[in-house]
Amino acid sequence: MIEAHEVEAKILEGVPDAQHVKVEDLTGTKDHYRATVVSSAFEGKSRVEQHKLVYASLGALVGGDVHALALSTYTPAAWAAKQG
Repeated sequence: MIEAHEVEAKILEGVPDAQHVKVEDLTGTKDHYRATVVSSAFEGKSRVEQHKLVYASLGALVGGDVHALALSTYTPAAWAAKQG
């Protein structure tokens, strides 16, 4: 099991230029998470490519300590538009 703040730290280490990262434990079991990541590194990349960047930052944790990850990724412009 891994704490949400540890997952957040791994994403911040591995995603270039991450401006916002929020990780929530969905079940209280410390293995099912929801993550929101905002980074300019996502510019020009498909949603799949964006998610691959995040998964790569977590490495072996995915499928191990992190059993499930609901992921939302945004460019800074898309995040600003979503915020209103």
